[in-house]
Amino acid sequence: MATNRFEAGNGDAVAGKWAWFVALGVLLIMAGGIAFGNLLMATVASVYYVGVIMLIGGLLNLGQAFRVKDWGGFIYWMLSGAFYAAAGLFTFVNPLLASSVLTLLLAIALIAAGAFRVWVGFRLSPLAGWGWILIGGLFTLVAGLVIAAGWPVDSLWILGLLLSVDLVMQGLALIAFGVLVKS
Repeated sequence: MATNRFEAGNGDAVAGKWAWFVALGVLLIMAGGIAFGNLLMATVASVYYVGVIMLIGGLLNLGQAFRVKDWGGFIYWMLSGAFYAAAGLFTFVNPLLASSVLTLLLAIALIAAGAFRVWVGFRLSPLAGWGWILIGGLFTLVAGLVIAAGWPVDSLWILGLLLSVDLVMQGLALIAFGVLVKS
């Protein structure tokens, strides 16, 4: 029988640290407010973050190329790593163009996901609650269309806005968790 890790006394240990969750939540909300204050810089910061992750991934793939060169996949891994690392470096060379590309990819992904959710909503129409799936899909689809309609100008601020909202929402979630786990 599986038990919750926090049932056997660990819940008290977490509850004893409630103030740390609240403090971290407050700090994240403050960081989100700073990001809201300068969406362009928040966009550049998020692009740099993506660039670092891509650069690390590319370097790991390049390292993997030398580990599997006996398998015959050396060229694949080498090219994969080189392209990925180059894309990561590109974000540092031209972060505004990179934000434009990432924003366009975001719009395309939201449009595709929204359209798929609308389709799934209609497919679930005999079941109770199918309309919520449809409505959620429509919101996602419209968000993608709005971003695409404002592209490339929106790419100067949309990624920063998403980062800001995420920071604030994570902060609120941690504050709520900290307060509720205390009681």
